[in-house]
Amino acid sequence: MSLRLYDTYSRAVQKFTPRHCGEVSIYICGPTVVVPPHVGQLRCQVSFDVLARWIQYRGCTVTLCRNVTDMEDMILRRALTENVPWWLIAETNYRSFFYAYDLLGCLPPTVEPRATGHIMEMIELIEELIKARHAYVADGDVYFSVGSFPEYGRLSRRRIPGARGEQPAGSSAGVPAESSGEPVAGKRDPSDFALWKRAKPGEPFWATPWGEGRPGWHLQCSVMARKYLGREFDIHAGGAHLIFPHHENEIAQSRAAGDRFARFWLHGGTVTRGGEKIHKSADSPFSLSRVLDDVRPIELRYYLGMSHYRSDVEFSRTALREAAAAFRRIEGFVLRASRRLPHVAPAAAVPAEFAEAMDNDLNVPRGLTVVWAAVNDGNRALAAGDDEELADAYSRLRAMLGVLGLDPLDERWARRRVRDERLEGTALALADLVTGLADTARARGDDALADRLLAQVGVAMSGLRAGWDEAGCSPSPVAG
Repeated sequence: MSLRLYDTYSRAVQKFTPRHCGEVSIYICGPTVVVPPHVGQLRCQVSFDVLARWIQYRGCTVTLCRNVTDMEDMILRRALTENVPWWLIAETNYRSFFYAYDLLGCLPPTVEPRATGHIMEMIELIEELIKARHAYVADGDVYFSVGSFPEYGRLSRRRIPGARGEQPAGSSAGVPAESSGEPVAGKRDPSDFALWKRAKPGEPFWATPWGEGRPGWHLQCSVMARKYLGREFDIHAGGAHLIFPHHENEIAQSRAAGDRFARFWLHGGTVTRGGEKIHKSADSPFSLSRVLDDVRPIELRYYLGMSHYRSDVEFSRTALREAAAAFRRIEGFVLRASRRLPHVAPAAAVPAEFAEAMDNDLNVPRGLTVVWAAVNDGNRALAAGDDEELADAYSRLRAMLGVLGLDPLDERWARRRVRDERLEGTALALADLVTGLADTARARGDDALADRLLAQVGVAMSGLRAGWDEAGCSPSPVAG
């Protein structure tokens, strides 16, 4: 395989060779299901969906494990605040994420395990670490001893007290998120992190050899990756904000237990607003439902996937609408070409320039220049009536769009487009009805009511007209 990927652990673009020929195993850190998804979380999943699609295009079978964190401090705090069961918070938001991934055209994972379904395996891993003296029990809590693992800090390039050199005096930069740097009763070192937490009153708990409690966050991914992908697998992916402490801690506890763990570490960039990372919120203005007020799901996927996966993106509704308009130009050509040449299928291979871009650490922006070249070639051929050139441009374009999960004629998008067209037909019928009411009002001399009705029709139909225009469609004119 000619694919090259940027490995966070080595800080270099490396040639990627699967452990087993023709098979690639990928673990993606999935959501903590405390609130519905926002665009930052969804961008990461879209990026790594493109990764899986490209590896499949290159002829490999992909085993994709994407976990669900359904037991975490934030979930418990929200359940307590709202006075509802913790599992109701988790289940409701899990369904929101599942719906969002499907809506954005992400391929389903091979397996999607939940943390609470793997408690026994977590207890077993903790027992391994205690036996190997990498972990210790402290009054019902169990901590990983960072000082026992000399490689701690390699992924994040942080110097940790007692592990890879001392922090400067007064610094707590190497202290994991569970700790403020202040001493914790029973904890031997501020850098040690929790593998298991003693249950507080009212919290869910499981029985263990060291008392009733619940798992720490970092432990969960190590256990699920081992169970479904083995002690060594090809790629671990997630957002860049997870590098420290989450992924650093995963490496420590897994390798301390004797697992080789991930061979490549891939991290997606952050979506920001005003330079700040978008945070989880129950009523976020950047939630999927809010953003889809402006664009369709396939247009949002184009926007989220058009930048290089490692780059940060400053979210802007203006940029979102511009990206949506750009995609509608691509879609418009595909729909026109499909009507002209209904029997032409996507090409068996993507253009060499596109493949070179994708093999170079998934350089989607460079790949999109090849996409747009095909669109321009196709539009010229369509205008000239050159069906041979049109077929060539159209087939290679659809091959590239298929890899990116953006082919408008793919069944998942086409099915939705048919549904949207039915809704548009209903909207047109309602517009005709309201226009008729306006004519009746004007006939009886009520010009003010007629004007108000026609104004409402104009506002309601403006979005539909814009979409039709961008896609190159020609609906019947609407009165008013």
